[in-house]
Amino acid sequence: MSDLRSYGAVTAAYWGFTLTDGALRMLVLLHFHRLGFSPLDLAYLFLLYEAMGIVTNFVGGWIAAQFGLRLTLFMGLAIQIFALLLLSGLQSSWALDFSIIYVMGAQALSGVAKDLTKMSSKSAVKLVVKEDGGKEQRLLFRWVALLTGSKNALKGLGFLLGGVLLQALGFQVALWSMAMALGLVFVTARLVVDKDMGRVKAKIRGRELFSKSKEINLLSFSRIFLFASRDVWFVVGLPVFLYSAMEWSFDEVGAFMALWVIGYGIVQAFVPRFTKRIKDAHSGALAARMWGGILVLVPAILAYGLWLDFEQVHVFLLAGLMGFGFVFAVNSSLHSYLIVACSDEDKVALNVGFYYMANAIGRLAGTLLSGLVFQYYGLVACLIVSTMMVLIATISIFFLVPENKTSHIA
Repeated sequence: MSDLRSYGAVTAAYWGFTLTDGALRMLVLLHFHRLGFSPLDLAYLFLLYEAMGIVTNFVGGWIAAQFGLRLTLFMGLAIQIFALLLLSGLQSSWALDFSIIYVMGAQALSGVAKDLTKMSSKSAVKLVVKEDGGKEQRLLFRWVALLTGSKNALKGLGFLLGGVLLQALGFQVALWSMAMALGLVFVTARLVVDKDMGRVKAKIRGRELFSKSKEINLLSFSRIFLFASRDVWFVVGLPVFLYSAMEWSFDEVGAFMALWVIGYGIVQAFVPRFTKRIKDAHSGALAARMWGGILVLVPAILAYGLWLDFEQVHVFLLAGLMGFGFVFAVNSSLHSYLIVACSDEDKVALNVGFYYMANAIGRLAGTLLSGLVFQYYGLVACLIVSTMMVLIATISIFFLVPENKTSHIA
């Protein structure tokens, strides 16, 4: 019961964090685009945010295993509050180059915060769903899907919130309000979460940070290209295209991005409902291959349609992006399940940290390419690059043949 209560508090804190994190991304993107930043400049603003996730997930898994998930959760919340306040101190009179460096630094802290809280929440699932046979494997899949889906739905609401706050309150006051809300989340969670949650009994040796099973390595490699395939068009290319080429307002851009991510999150949460044949890691890997193959086709078709540039191409683009979101959500949910299912309980924080380090590498590459490719070649090129990345991610899963270790899949 104590673990369940602590898990509930960790998840609620993660939800609150995710809402502010999504809002912050939209605030930064739209505010600095309005100030005249180029797509490549906008990508630079998020580079350290993604880069810090590489280090944070790698080291954070060890910290959580040694000192408990409570510490990593509260570190993440505190750092995010500080990053929000730091960013609110930005002055319009500063030189452009210094402003970029300053925002990159604040975003780097936010990236550290995001990955500490995410790792804490996703590792906590394994500790609550106890090892007790095959039925618990399906329960684990449902819980992981629900957590991942709800997180992305809230991030989508955050995108909408960011656009609305920027329009209604302005950049600085919006940041202050989010910092205050997150402070309340911090205080509440601190009263509930068990101090020893997630702490392993044995000491973690340094080599265990690098020594991973074949399954963990393959999933991590695939994750790099899976998430790069999304971010290469989603982070900079799409919102700037909607604002500039389609002449949408800030809140319209925020609303569409929110709708996309909310729909993506809802699909993730319901993936176990239409993938009922998944009963263990092996059947999960087979499903990931099939859905990965479907995903390869979507950006390729979108790129071809945009290249033809027919009369209703913008409607085609928006419908196609919703289709991409659906199929991508299924893939992401399957991958998130597999990484937890293939991990032993004592090493779940280490493996989840390592896996999301790979996730951060993919997001970093996708973010940089999103600004670079869009600025010089446009959205069609972004979608072509996305197609190639999905193909690599899917081929990787064909080498994944996990054992059906029932006792290890909680």
